[in-house]
Amino acid sequence: MSLRRKLAIVALVYVIEGFPMGVWLHLLPVYLRREEVSLAAIGFINVFSFAWALKVFWSPLVDRFGERRSWIAAANGAMALALLGVASADPVTAGWLLWTCIGIYCFASATQDVAIDAYSIGLADPGDEGPFNSMKATAYRVGMLAAGSGLLLLPRWVGWNGTFAAAALLTVVFALSAHAAPHVPVPEESREATIVPLRRWLEQANALPVFVFVLLYRVGDRAMGPMVMPFWVDRGFSDEEIAFFSNSLGIGATVVGAILGGIAVARIGIGRSLWWLGAVALASNLGYAAAAAFPELGRFGVYGASIIESFTSGLAGAAFLSYLMRICQKEHAAVQYALLTGVYALSGSIVAMPSGWLTEQMGYASYFALTAALALPAFAFLPQARAWIGEERLYRSA
Repeated sequence: MSLRRKLAIVALVYVIEGFPMGVWLHLLPVYLRREEVSLAAIGFINVFSFAWALKVFWSPLVDRFGERRSWIAAANGAMALALLGVASADPVTAGWLLWTCIGIYCFASATQDVAIDAYSIGLADPGDEGPFNSMKATAYRVGMLAAGSGLLLLPRWVGWNGTFAAAALLTVVFALSAHAAPHVPVPEESREATIVPLRRWLEQANALPVFVFVLLYRVGDRAMGPMVMPFWVDRGFSDEEIAFFSNSLGIGATVVGAILGGIAVARIGIGRSLWWLGAVALASNLGYAAAAAFPELGRFGVYGASIIESFTSGLAGAAFLSYLMRICQKEHAAVQYALLTGVYALSGSIVAMPSGWLTEQMGYASYFALTAALALPAFAFLPQARAWIGEERLYRSA
């Protein structure tokens, strides 16, 4: 299969994967804050994000049973039903129904991620990581854009219930599209041997520092994320402004960053990209801290903070995803990649849950500044994490 066709397939499945995260990160927080749900409650709802941290426990089912395309389609069907539940629930009088539907939505989204990540790793050949991850990051953000920007334009015209019903309809379309994607075979012997290869993989030298690195590398962004949309709402931005300036322009900046990050990975290698691009992304949280601390900067201060944060997130994300792909074995990608992304999600879930309470206590500016420092310890583990891949021979010198 040509690289161009593989990239087209990757684009399709990662638009599908990005859409639920757009609902989770952009649509739901705006909806809840408009409904006057407290910051503490919005932060606490991130308890459901443990689905992405715990998905490794049911990822062997994806490796062992059925086709990955079928898993993707089934997960989207479950998410469509959950969205219809959200559309019918009142966050005040039927809060239990809303939280149950959100929990189902997160569980199905995490399951979808396992299948899609394994599917894409099965498509990739060594050396494809840079182009693949640029396309993955780009397509993922397009999916997020459809949810975080496209759907946010609807409440003014069809109300929030109609908006979530439209999201459910799109999710059904995604289910049908995933089922029509090309089949990527998995050897039968790999399906029957999951736990032993996983144990051997984990017993490699430097495994512990690698997992600590994965746990910490993007934790600053994960800590800040739940409070970004409430910050925009509390600053008086309309849904349309959030859709365009925060989500559309922000996602555009992320796409540019991901493309440049993929080029950097292809030219200087994964290890050096993790150093340089990660350091730039780490400092970007301070832009939001400045926008919150100096309201006299006005709307343009918030716009600038959003674009800088999004651009640097794309840079670092391309390097980080390339690293995760490289250390996975293709034949056991569902379990291994699920474990890695679960470790990454675990730290994000832990720091996100108290984010609303901390913001209420500290204020937006101080909390955003705190998030900038959270990922610093990851760089202490980067030399050992880099040693696990030994990839420099595959790349041209810068």
